[in-house]
Amino acid sequence: MFNSIHPQGRQSVSLAIAVLCVVFTCASANVLKFQLEDLQREYGHGNLQLDPEVFMTVEELVTSKGFPFEDHWVTTQDGYILRLFRIPHGRKSSNTTGPKPAVILQHGLLGSGTNWLTNPVDESLAFILADAGADVWLGNSRGTIYSKNHTTLSPASKQFWKFTWDDMAKYDLPAMVDYVLKVSKEKHVYWVGHSQGTTIAFAGLSENPDMNKKIKQFIALAPVTRIWHSKSPFTKLAPFAKTLATFVDLFGDGEFWTSRKFTKWLAGHLCNRWGSICEDIMFVGCGFDFRSFNVSRIPVYVAHNPGGTSVMNILHWAQLSLSRNFQKFDYGNASVNMEHYKQSTPPQYDLHKIKTPVALITGGQDWMAVPEDVEWIMSQVNLSLFVDVAHYAHLDFIWAYDAPKYIYDKFMPLIFKK
Repeated sequence: MFNSIHPQGRQSVSLAIAVLCVVFTCASANVLKFQLEDLQREYGHGNLQLDPEVFMTVEELVTSKGFPFEDHWVTTQDGYILRLFRIPHGRKSSNTTGPKPAVILQHGLLGSGTNWLTNPVDESLAFILADAGADVWLGNSRGTIYSKNHTTLSPASKQFWKFTWDDMAKYDLPAMVDYVLKVSKEKHVYWVGHSQGTTIAFAGLSENPDMNKKIKQFIALAPVTRIWHSKSPFTKLAPFAKTLATFVDLFGDGEFWTSRKFTKWLAGHLCNRWGSICEDIMFVGCGFDFRSFNVSRIPVYVAHNPGGTSVMNILHWAQLSLSRNFQKFDYGNASVNMEHYKQSTPPQYDLHKIKTPVALITGGQDWMAVPEDVEWIMSQVNLSLFVDVAHYAHLDFIWAYDAPKYIYDKFMPLIFKK
């Protein structure tokens, strides 16, 4: 559908769809007046032919395919309680003890741990790793639908939502790594991130020497640090990021709201009938190339996304599109920056400080992780592997049906080498 539009018109159409995405994710369930029960009733009566995974819980997504599932909770130093999903072994092995590589899979912006579970079993990285012999952990960043708890703060309070990926790098990453090491009794973990899941690791490893000792290999799928050259229409938010007041007036200062009921309704009533529309919405900020995309899975993807985050985190990304730097959140006031950073401008992350080997996996049609910015990363890190898939866009790294062939098989030896 989108590919039929003249290239000069794509940015305008993309921006329009981006606005629709914001409306969809921010709209209130009370205003929309939809009911998930109605969708399930239609499905039950045979009026809709929906994939059963649209309605599955995370545990059901895993156990329905014959894998074991565990729920874990870890508390960060600043009080956020994160939920981790664990697949301790594959289908053919009941041995939950003994040495096996511990792998943390970390989702991107507005994603969740389910991103690694919603393809068929032989195409989903979590299942592939588990069957290959890994102890697989799926992280959920603070503010996602699975990590909306705190020791003292309520998610109903605005204070709960005062975080960005800076905080995920400083607090979430070490909390997850240390917990996985404790439970698995391994000496090291492997970190596989997608999009913002790579950003967290780049930032955290550059500032935390201890994490460089504990993360044996960092595998970055669609690596994102600075986004100065990004072609994504979401960079159109940048003008609103010039002042905090303007951005807050537009989006609020709490949760970048998501409704699981609404996305399940959307999966059935829109995506199941007009898949091309959902296809365009999902890919609008990421790049359009559908040759590796399984259209039949769209209702499942939409039902389990977006995962949610804070408005402040979205603002941080909007700020980066105005900067040539990979830097911390800008409070928009020299004195406030001074309070937080002891300097009037946001500090920059120094990738030269990362000692952990880094594998960079990129795509030629990725509008977020573009070649100029990837090359900037490559020039500063200890590169263990570089793979570029010419036709891959930003979401292909988690959902392409041929990802095992083009990317997973390429970096698996880094995890399982003797």
